[in-house]
Amino acid sequence: MVRGRISRLLVRDVRFPTSLGGHGSDAMHADPDYSAAYVVIETDAEDGLKGYGITFTLGKGTEVVVCAVNALAHHVLNKDLKDIVGDFRGFYRQLASDGQLRWLGPEKGVVHLATAAILNAVWDLWAKQEGKPVWKLLVDMDPRMLVSCIDFRYITDVLTEEDALEILQKGQVGKREREEQMLAQGYPAYTTSCAWLGYSDDTLKQVVTALQQGWLRADLPVKNLFLQMMDANQRWDVPEAVEWMSKLAKFKPLWIEEPTSPDDILGHATISKALVPLGIGVATGEQCHNRVIFKQLLQAKALQFLQIDSCRLGSINENLSVLLMAKKFEIPVCPHAGGVGLCELVQHLIIFDYISVSASLKNRMCEYVDHLHEHFKYPVMIQQASYMPPKDAGYSTEMKEESVKKHQYPDGDVWKKLLAAQEN
Repeated sequence: MVRGRISRLLVRDVRFPTSLGGHGSDAMHADPDYSAAYVVIETDAEDGLKGYGITFTLGKGTEVVVCAVNALAHHVLNKDLKDIVGDFRGFYRQLASDGQLRWLGPEKGVVHLATAAILNAVWDLWAKQEGKPVWKLLVDMDPRMLVSCIDFRYITDVLTEEDALEILQKGQVGKREREEQMLAQGYPAYTTSCAWLGYSDDTLKQVVTALQQGWLRADLPVKNLFLQMMDANQRWDVPEAVEWMSKLAKFKPLWIEEPTSPDDILGHATISKALVPLGIGVATGEQCHNRVIFKQLLQAKALQFLQIDSCRLGSINENLSVLLMAKKFEIPVCPHAGGVGLCELVQHLIIFDYISVSASLKNRMCEYVDHLHEHFKYPVMIQQASYMPPKDAGYSTEMKEESVKKHQYPDGDVWKKLLAAQEN
């Protein structure tokens, strides 16, 4: 039963100095410090449950997201959780369409990252009160209730409420069997943590180790040309992408990820048109602003693999609309993950997608990065290169308080030492 009035919202700037080891480095982001704006919401309910939400950043600028969260907080405080989830579409639109803050977006950039962090915390709290992991909350939810969580504004030319309801109702067939399959086997994963661009050649030998440990799928930066998927990290202009991938076609990659600017829909369409005959798909989405951009990518046949992100879009609410559009266009969803907590969150979305929406595992897998899971209270569980469905209630977003205190910027012990060393 949903209960309680939201009485407090706290947001903290949590950063991990991953740049020291080159973790997460790629062609465009040479020195990322995996970070998060970490939101905690409390209610006056006697159960004492809290909701935890994050959005992912790369270090500098996290303080800007924190400011944006605080600027949006008045939309959340003193609201009954029952009223929020009872009109989740309206609440989403209230956050995303603040009459003044939307000028900083709309529905993109820092203000949208902040929206995601708050909404992720709300979903975590809702699932905890229901005593279910988020994926199970979604799977068990009546299709009409799911549809009521989605803002269809700007996408009705592709997906209407009626379309969404029809897809979800069809997804009821065989749902129990697919849920049992997920519980027994998990959702297929692939790893990118074995080949960051800043790693030395010796470190890159982890690729072999990863494969020996059961990872049959790996996504590697362009300089490493011997495995299944490639990632250009937005490095190329459109002609460069076509030229390079035409030369690399002999290695038979499944996809080229982010071949150009994430905003260039027609550019992706041009690349896609050139590469599909060569057997190479285009994958993108981890820095896609919102459902409208995804809509246009699908309309333009600009991608063959759609990569949602649990913190870039407006939380589960907006991701639901993208999953449903992908189903309508029959484009496989292969989520972006890694960073701080992205694996923990997105596993819920993709497991729900298989059970209730796509009903297919063909050409589908979810990214996995083996960094920072030890800082989470409910870390992901990988078995035989597959995500095993979480069993604990919530969105798996809660971090260990000791880790938060140590890595809070700039006053945590880790950063006090690092900043003092830089001064010396």
